[in-house]
Amino acid sequence: MTRARSVVPRLRRRRRLFRRSKGNWGARRKLLRTMKENLLRAGMFAYRDRRNRKRVFRRLWIQRINAAARSHGLSYSRFVHGVKKAGIEIDRKALSELAFHDPAAFAAVVERAKEALAA
Repeated sequence: MTRARSVVPRLRRRRRLFRRSKGNWGARRKLLRTMKENLLRAGMFAYRDRRNRKRVFRRLWIQRINAAARSHGLSYSRFVHGVKKAGIEIDRKALSELAFHDPAAFAAVVERAKEALAA
């Protein structure tokens, strides 16, 4: 009769995998090999997309700022140049929030940028 070896650690590892695969569909949740492959792939996507998210949001902010600046008669690049020239230290995220939620404040920033460009 052979003795059982590493049963508890193996079960613990398996349980940890089962917990991580909770919410998956079909074999991706129930079969160990399929589950491991799926978790590995999901981890790779998660790693990649944590970096991509930053790019995607920056693109969104730039689009919002561009649309708002054009409604005030400036292109995005001219607007950003004017903001830098005026010495306004505000990032794109905050500018996009202003453009989206507080158009009056954004209009004031645009006016300051126009003055800086004219000078």
